[in-house]
Amino acid sequence: MSKSIIITSGKGGVGKTTTAVNLATAMNSMNEDVTLIDLNLTTPNVGLHLGAPVVPITLNHVLSGKAELVDAIYEHESGTKIIPSSLSVRELKKLNSKSLSSISKDVKKISDIIIFDGAAGLGQEAISAMALAEDVIIITNPEMPSVTDALKTAKVAEEMGKNVSGVIVTRVRGKRSEMSLQSIQEMLELPILGVVPEDDNAQEALSMRNAITLTHPRSKASKAYMQIAAKILGKEVKEEKSFWKKVFGL
Repeated sequence: MSKSIIITSGKGGVGKTTTAVNLATAMNSMNEDVTLIDLNLTTPNVGLHLGAPVVPITLNHVLSGKAELVDAIYEHESGTKIIPSSLSVRELKKLNSKSLSSISKDVKKISDIIIFDGAAGLGQEAISAMALAEDVIIITNPEMPSVTDALKTAKVAEEMGKNVSGVIVTRVRGKRSEMSLQSIQEMLELPILGVVPEDDNAQEALSMRNAITLTHPRSKASKAYMQIAAKILGKEVKEEKSFWKKVFGL
C-alpha cells in the first residue's frame, strides 16, 4: 500500500521545495522506495534542485497524453526517483491543473512512498495537487504572516478531508522576533513534526544542484531533515556522538 504526502505552504519562499527534496532523499537513504513528483506546474523547481532542469519527458507530457507516467521517471544518483515538470512556458500554456486527477491511479503504483511538491498558496493549482495526496505536511517560517497562511492552508486541507500530519518550521534563526514553537502550535492546533534551522549550507547545496542531506550530511539542516523523515516513517535515527561527548559522556 503506497503512502502519498504533499509538501505545501501558504506562501512561497518558506523552503517548501527544499523540504520536499530533502525529505525524499532522506527517506530513500533509509531504504524506502521513494518517488518525488513536482506538482508545482507553474514554477517547478525540483529538477533545478536535483540537477535535472531539462529532461526529454516531463510530467507535462504525461498530463497532455503524450507519454505514460513511468516514462517521466528519472533516477537521481542517490537512488531517489523523481518526476520533474517542464520549465517551458509553451508546455505550461497547454496545461490545465485540473488534469492532475488523471494520474491519481497511476501514481499509487510507482513507489511505496510518493512525495508531492505542490504549488504554494491556495490557488486552483495548489488545490488540485492537494487532492492527489492522502497526507498533508505544511511548511512555515516562524513569522506571523507565514503562520497565518499556514493556518488557512490547514483549514482548506481539512475541508477537503485530508489528513494534516503536521507542520515543519523552517529557516529558524533563534531570534527574539520569531514566534515561539509553542505559539505556532497553539495557533495552528497541529503537531510540529520538526524544526529546520537556517543553514548557509542549504544555498551551497542548491548551487551544487543536490540535496543538503547528500552534500552536507553533518550540517544542522541535514540532521534536522533526517530526524523529521525518520519521525514520519516511524523510525529512529542514531545521532553520532562527537569525540568530547564520547569521552565525557555528554
